[in-house]
Amino acid sequence: MTGRILRTIYGAAVVFFLIAPILAILPLAFTDSIFLSYPINGFSDRWFRELVANETWSRSIVNSLIIATSATVLSTSIGTLAALGLRGDRIPLAGLLRTGFILPMVVPPVVLGVGMQILFVKVGLASSYLGVIVAHSVLCVPFVVVTVSASLAGIDPAIERAASSLGASRTRTFREITLPLALPGVVSGAVFAFATSLDEVILTLFVAGPNQRTLARQMFSTIRENISPAVAAAALLLIVGTLVLAVLGAVLRHRQARPADAA
Repeated sequence: MTGRILRTIYGAAVVFFLIAPILAILPLAFTDSIFLSYPINGFSDRWFRELVANETWSRSIVNSLIIATSATVLSTSIGTLAALGLRGDRIPLAGLLRTGFILPMVVPPVVLGVGMQILFVKVGLASSYLGVIVAHSVLCVPFVVVTVSASLAGIDPAIERAASSLGASRTRTFREITLPLALPGVVSGAVFAFATSLDEVILTLFVAGPNQRTLARQMFSTIRENISPAVAAAALLLIVGTLVLAVLGAVLRHRQARPADAA
């Protein structure tokens, strides 16, 4: 009993330590002051109105939604296909190829940023929306590969063989058996990809031009130039957006799991 209480206290302390910085900054999004400081004398929604009224902030929000959505679609498609191709070591050097897909997750973003900037200048993608989308997709693909691979590993191959033995083509087996069973991993990968793209700063600094300024980059620039509570308001939007996506993903996975449990 004592051990359980100690584990609970320890777990609560770790969780509080992780979320304390978030809890400290979010209330400042509602301050009526022009400074990021405590105590808060009054509450106002002026900084949320600033995000909408200020062209720089509003444009950065639109850019983030365009880039994050496009990068999510691209990285989810590539990552899902890669996970399917590398499934079960069906091809030579599958382990080495899998490591190659995971590398962008562990390579420092500064290294990726410098390399992509040099490459994009040569191919004409520098300071373009397509270049930023491709750069973010490279960073997001590993998350999709990992989550989809985990879902595929939990699928019994006998189910797919049974479908094939009943006359289903490989395409139909994938569409009606493999993909629905792997959908929770695909959805989770897409959520991770969107959140990663939405939060990415370093790659954006290297490959984006003035017209591709994202919300995260605008927050970074604002902190460097003029610390404003608008940064806290933008941070709140990012956190709420990410939580909403996570909840939607969890709901979709739950609905997908119910038929399987019933079966």
